[in-house]
Amino acid sequence: MDTTTVPPSRKVLAGCVGTATAAPSLHNSQPWRFRIDGPSVDVYADPARRLHVIDPAGRELLISVGAAVFTLRLAITLAGYRCECEPFPSPADPDLVARVTAGKPTAPSAAAEALFAAVPHRHTNRWPFAHTAVPADALEHLVNAARLEGAALSVASPPAREAILGLALEADRRLRARPGYRDELRRWAGPSARHDGVPTWAIGPWDALESMPIRDLGALSDLPRPTAKFEPYPTILVLATDGDEPADWLRAGQALQRVLLTATWENLATTPISQPIEVPAVREALAAPDGRRFVQSVLRIGYGKITGRTGRRPVADVLMPERRGAT
Repeated sequence: MDTTTVPPSRKVLAGCVGTATAAPSLHNSQPWRFRIDGPSVDVYADPARRLHVIDPAGRELLISVGAAVFTLRLAITLAGYRCECEPFPSPADPDLVARVTAGKPTAPSAAAEALFAAVPHRHTNRWPFAHTAVPADALEHLVNAARLEGAALSVASPPAREAILGLALEADRRLRARPGYRDELRRWAGPSARHDGVPTWAIGPWDALESMPIRDLGALSDLPRPTAKFEPYPTILVLATDGDEPADWLRAGQALQRVLLTATWENLATTPISQPIEVPAVREALAAPDGRRFVQSVLRIGYGKITGRTGRRPVADVLMPERRGAT
């Protein structure tokens, strides 16, 4: 009996890379590159796209790349192959974040198909959400999604929610006072931003009550920013990991994308609240009292109108040439 396994073609894997570029990233910076090598795709961090003022340690960069890694894994699975992921396969090359390899052919599960279908619809929503509670079963699905990727997702209680929002507003004030902060935002958001940052139409309104920690991207434009009343009692989720090393950040990014795609499948809108994890003193205040959990992401979720996806880099821009001698 012939048991030969035919690996996916380069064209198929390039298509999977194209799907991976739909992942979320800080200010839509898309800090990733890919190299196809036989049945494997190497995923690299692109240090030139790191936001040095907001993210000096590169933690959020690796979370963004982790989201792309998960999306790549999902795309290869939907192409009909088992998928193996090796984090940081080459200590000599720290920018090589993961190697994702297509294995034996297999039929994708219904759950994988549902997540894959959500990829083109997932987007950040910076507008007010409906005054409607998120059902408990939907929240349970999100918690389970994070657990499948080795992370912990918790739903903030009302007192914790108010504390988190207060910390986020304080972090936002500290960030605005940080040298170079506004210049960095201006490079990635608003009318003078790069073609692959956050365009003006995606910025959203300012909170009329100034209680929601929406990043002040609209202040970078001379155009008047609309105001709106946001939901008074938002649902806030906190994503955490047991460690706080690069491998944990990569894991957090994969968990985050699984959570976001699950939320999209549940018809939920999502907004990251990044400010409290970008100020070390504030991030420490969010940590578990026992010090065993490190907060990697804070999300606001709810029901909102569809706002559209921001642009993505062409595959040709992120796909690195084959290694010399490759066949």
